[in-house]
Amino acid sequence: MNKKLFAQWHAEGLLSEGSFNKIKDQEGTGLFSVYWEIKSLFYLAVLLLSGGLGILIYKNIDSIGHTAILVFLAFLCAGCFYYCVKHAAAWSANKTQSPNTLFDYGLLLGCLSFISIIGYLQYQFNFFGNRYGLASFIPMLLLFVSAYYFDNIGILCMGITNLAAWLGISVTPLEILKANDFNSGTIIITALLPGVLLIAAAWFTRHKKIKKHFEFTYTNFGMHILFIATIAAMFHFEKIYLLWFIVLSGIAFYFYLQALTNRSFYTLLVTALYAYIGLSYVVIQILMLMNWYNLVPVYLGLIYFIASGIFLVIFLMRSNKKLKTDDSI
Repeated sequence: MNKKLFAQWHAEGLLSEGSFNKIKDQEGTGLFSVYWEIKSLFYLAVLLLSGGLGILIYKNIDSIGHTAILVFLAFLCAGCFYYCVKHAAAWSANKTQSPNTLFDYGLLLGCLSFISIIGYLQYQFNFFGNRYGLASFIPMLLLFVSAYYFDNIGILCMGITNLAAWLGISVTPLEILKANDFNSGTIIITALLPGVLLIAAAWFTRHKKIKKHFEFTYTNFGMHILFIATIAAMFHFEKIYLLWFIVLSGIAFYFYLQALTNRSFYTLLVTALYAYIGLSYVVIQILMLMNWYNLVPVYLGLIYFIASGIFLVIFLMRSNKKLKTDDSI
C-alpha cells in the first residue's frame, strides 16, 4: 500500500504510533533473494537422491535384481531427459537462460543416471569387455551434447572430466591400469593431450562464437592440466627436467599473454604460482649439485625462498592494481 496513506491515517489518529512504526520497519527491510538457498536445496536433493538410491540398491541387490535396477535407472534417465527436452529453449550459439531451477537439476540427475547405467553394465555384466575406452567415450559424448544443447556449464565440466578419463584409459597400456601405476610417464605425457585439446576448444569457441561463455571453462581446465602435467614431468623425468622446464616456461608465457589480453588477474595468479613451483624445483636441483658438507647450499636456498617469495607477492600486488580497473574475473 501507499506510504502516504499510512501517514495520513497516522495523522488522523486512525493508526497508532506503534503500528505505524512497525509498518515503516517492515517496509524498510524490503525483499531479499532466496535464489542461492533454493539452488543449494535442489543440489542437495539430487545428491541425497543419488546417494540414497545407491545405498538402497547396495543393501537390497539380492532381492531387487540387476535387471530391475537397470530398468529403474533407465526410466529415471529417460524421464529426466524428456522433461529437459520438453522445457528447453530453442538451441542458440549464444547463451540461453534456463527455464527454471528444476530444469538444471533434472538434467544433472539424468546425466548421473546415464553414467550409472554405463558403469553398472560394465561392472556387473562386463558389457564392453576390455574396451574400457568405449565405456568412457559413450558418457563423454552424451555429456558434451547435453552441455551444448541445454547450455549447461556444470554438465560441460563433467564432460571435460570424462574426456581426460577417456584419453587416459585409451592411450595408457592396460597393464599400467591393472598395476595401479599412476606414476607412469605414459600417463604424464598423455595428460598433455587433453590440456592442448581444451585450449584449442577455448580458441575455437571464442573465434567461432559458439557458446562463447564456455571459453573460460575450457581455458581453466586446460591451463591447470597443462601446468600440472608439465611439473609432474619435471619431477618424473629427472634427467631432462630442464627440457620440461623450458616447456613449462613456454606455457607460462602463453598464459601470461592471455592474462594481459583478457585482463584476467586469476589467469595471471595461476600462471605465476605454477611457474614459481617449476622455477623453485630447478633451483633446488642446482643447489643439490653443490657440496652439502657445508651449509652454503642451505643458506642459499633460504635466501632464494625468502627473496623470491617477496618478489612474487610484490609482482602479484602490482599486477592486481594494474588489472583491477578492468579485471575480467
